[in-house]
Amino acid sequence: MANLSSNQLKQYKEKGFVSPINIFSKEKANEIRNEIELIEEKMPGELDKSGRYNAHLISPLLDEVTHNSKILDAVQSIIGKNILVCGTTLFIKNHNEKGFVSYHQDAKYIGLKPYNWVTAWVAITDSNEHNGCMRMWSGSHKNNLKNHDQMFNEGNLLTRGQTINNVPIDKTIPLILKAGQMSLHHPTVIHGSDLNKSNDRRIGFVIQSYIGTNVKQVLGKNSVQLARGIDEFNFHKVIDRPKSLMNKNDLKIKKQENDNLQEIFYTGSQKKGEY
Repeated sequence: MANLSSNQLKQYKEKGFVSPINIFSKEKANEIRNEIELIEEKMPGELDKSGRYNAHLISPLLDEVTHNSKILDAVQSIIGKNILVCGTTLFIKNHNEKGFVSYHQDAKYIGLKPYNWVTAWVAITDSNEHNGCMRMWSGSHKNNLKNHDQMFNEGNLLTRGQTINNVPIDKTIPLILKAGQMSLHHPTVIHGSDLNKSNDRRIGFVIQSYIGTNVKQVLGKNSVQLARGIDEFNFHKVIDRPKSLMNKNDLKIKKQENDNLQEIFYTGSQKKGEY
C-alpha cells in the first residue's frame, strides 16, 4: 500500500491539495499520450469539446490509469477504502490555442454530495508554469462555496466559464508536475490555470472524481465503476471497464454518460457552452 504519508495528509488538510505524487514513468506517460493521439487520429472530434469527458471508457490505457493501485492507495487515505470512479476529463491545451481555466471550485456544478470525494490530476506531459499548469489558492477549501459568474468566455475550458472574481493570483501556488506524477485536490479548493506558452501540447488526465460510496449525484445521474472495496449504498448504476480500444459498444456508453453529464453541468442554466 502506498498510502499518503502523515505529512502529505497534513498538506491536504491544511492546503486543500497534495502534490507531487509519483505514479508511473515518463515512458508510460508517453505510451498513454500516443494512445490518446491515436484516438484523435482515427476518430477526429471524438475527444474534442464535451467529448473530452470519460475517455477512459474507450481507452484501455486511460482505464488502467483510472484503476492504478498507487493512485487508489493515495485516494483511499482521503476518502476511505470503498472507492467509485465517477467520470474523467482530458484537459488538453494545444500550444497554438488560447485555452485557460478560470478560477473555480469543482463542487459548484458537479452535484456530488457529501464532499467525500477527491479529484486526481495526472500529468501525461510535463505540466509547469510555462505551459499552463494548475494553480491553487492554498487553504481556500476551508470556506463555503463562493459565487461564480457565468462568463461563457472564449478560450475558457470550463462548461459555463464559471469564474470566481478577486482571486489573489500572486498568492496562488503552481502545481508543477513531471509526466507520470499527479496531484490530488479537495472539492472546494479554488484553482485555475493559465495559457500554454510552450511549443508542445500540455495534457492532463483528470479523474473527476473518485467518490466514496456514500456520495450521491443530486443534480442528475452518473454511472460509476467500482474501483476498490464494496458499494454498500448502490446509489449509482455501475458500468463495465472498456473491452478494447475504441470498441463500438464502449463508444455508445461514453456518449450516453457524456449526455448525462451535460444535463448535470447545465442544470438551471439558460445557456449552454461548448464543453
